Amino acid sequence: MTNNIETLTSILTIIIIVMVMLIAVLAIVYFTSRNKKSKKVENTISEEDANNKMQKTKTFAVESVMDFMEFDKVEDNMIVQKNGNKYIMIVECQGINYDLMSEVEKNSVEEGFIQFLNTIRHPIQIYVQTRTINLESSLQTYKDKVKEIEDNLHRQEMRYREMQSSGNYTKEQLDKAYYELTKQRNLNEYGKDIIYNTEKMSLNKNVLNQKYYIVVPYYPEELGQNDFDKEEIKNLAFSELYTRCQSIIRTLAACEVNGKILTSNELVELLYVAYNRDEQETYGLDKALRAGYDELYSTAPDVLDKKMKELDRKIEEEGFNKANEKVIESQSAKERAVRRKENNMDDLIAQMAELIIEQNRATVGNDVANDAIERVRKERKQKKEENSNEGGTEGNVQEKTKRRRTTKTA
Repeated sequence: MTNNIETLTSILTIIIIVMVMLIAVLAIVYFTSRNKKSKKVENTISEEDANNKMQKTKTFAVESVMDFMEFDKVEDNMIVQKNGNKYIMIVECQGINYDLMSEVEKNSVEEGFIQFLNTIRHPIQIYVQTRTINLESSLQTYKDKVKEIEDNLHRQEMRYREMQSSGNYTKEQLDKAYYELTKQRNLNEYGKDIIYNTEKMSLNKNVLNQKYYIVVPYYPEELGQNDFDKEEIKNLAFSELYTRCQSIIRTLAACEVNGKILTSNELVELLYVAYNRDEQETYGLDKALRAGYDELYSTAPDVLDKKMKELDRKIEEEGFNKANEKVIESQSAKERAVRRKENNMDDLIAQMAELIIEQNRATVGNDVANDAIERVRKERKQKKEENSNEGGTEGNVQEKTKRRRTTKTA
């Protein structure tokens, strides 16, 4: 019995020790994980604070888009670079088909180009720009022309049918009219074929065109020591560049290459294509300007300005209507006056005849004058009676016609 009790006691003691050890291990693990979590939270908070401080202290330098451009501005057919320390004028050259020339023509072109190279006394740069051909404007021009031709064709067809139906024209005249009609019809079909083929060709995105340019620079340093201001330097640069470009154009003419100096608008288009290779296929310079790309922002028109414009339009419209109305009234008044005078024409003639007889009473004598006046009055009275009878007859006829119409309607 005693041995059993001691055995149970030892077993319970061992179990209690094991449980205490497990509880101690679990407590150590729990506090260790808690300390790690607190450290992670502290590290996260410290990192966020550091990032916030860095964001607060970090600043961005805002630069103008002109700092990325290689030019300052375009004016007076020149590109201004480096704050006025370099001016550029560009000559556009029209290419020639060298491969289709004969040997004599090729030798002439080569000699002209050698002459051009020998006459150069200043640095130049040859620039080739490849552009996608935009056929939209050409197609619209063709369509307008074809529409005009088609309208003219319809008019000629109507005129030819009228000539045939009238029978007043000879066979020679009809043949001539038919010849003109056939020519106009062929011209219309030819124009439509051009539009169709051009639209079909424009579907190909690889329709390219190469343009050739000669870039002529000028540096104000070439003037040496000078006391000129910026405006004077610009004028001198323009004169020098214009002289150089004209010399290049004349020497290029010897090898059958035509050239011209680009204007300011053409220079802007050249730069636009150079800086917008992808967009220029869809949006040309003219479309970009119409879309307002050069404007910072757009505003709606003022309400009062719109109201004032509407009032001006209404005043003009009302004034036009009133003027027409008064002109019509004036014409109607004149017509009524003329009608009254026509109706009273017999009375006026009789009154004028009596007045003339009275003025010449001394010449013709009293008896003759009185008799003449009496005859005029009797004739006027007789005409009045006739007119009244005619008016009554017309009134009776109108009344009878009205009654007939009323009866038929009923």
